[in-house]
Amino acid sequence: MTLHRMIVSTGLALSLALSLAFNCASISNAVSAAPLQDPQNTIYLDTKDGRITILLRPDLAPKHVTQIKALTKRGFYNGLVFHRVIDGFMAQTGDPTGTGMGKSDLPNIPAEFSAEPFKRGTVGMARSQDPDSANSQFFICFADASFLNNKYTVVGQVVSGMDVVDKIKKGSREDNGAVTDPDKIVKMQIAADAASGKK
Repeated sequence: MTLHRMIVSTGLALSLALSLAFNCASISNAVSAAPLQDPQNTIYLDTKDGRITILLRPDLAPKHVTQIKALTKRGFYNGLVFHRVIDGFMAQTGDPTGTGMGKSDLPNIPAEFSAEPFKRGTVGMARSQDPDSANSQFFICFADASFLNNKYTVVGQVVSGMDVVDKIKKGSREDNGAVTDPDKIVKMQIAADAASGKK
């Protein structure tokens, strides 16, 4: 091979390598900047420790999801505390009174139990003894909680920010998880609204 051909061949190889590297980088950037799959059913829940991103499941519990979204759009959850937090089990919020007895002014929701299991990161609706008493309160599981399967309504799943969930201040097991000076929801919003700049 002549020197000229070697230079041309080397140049082509270098150009091909640079092109491949550029394309790979572009693909990588596109993946990392990929939009949320369903911003209308994605919740941003911000605490003092960071953001928890929740994917709602209208396919499992359409009535519950509709109610959570309606309350979120109102700003209902902003400032509410995690009033009941049991280490190794779950963190509960959504009560405007902070006592575990409160709810919104919207009607209670009929149960929408499903085969979806309760596991780490599952978001479920809290209720009283009456299966059809869920309203505004919900909880996020720290760990698997299969004993809740088919007894409580699954409304979503944490898709990022479980490290933030783990930092929520825990309560006393002896006092059923009641928390002194509890952490709170700083802001809760629907991802689509956050993207459009709605408050």
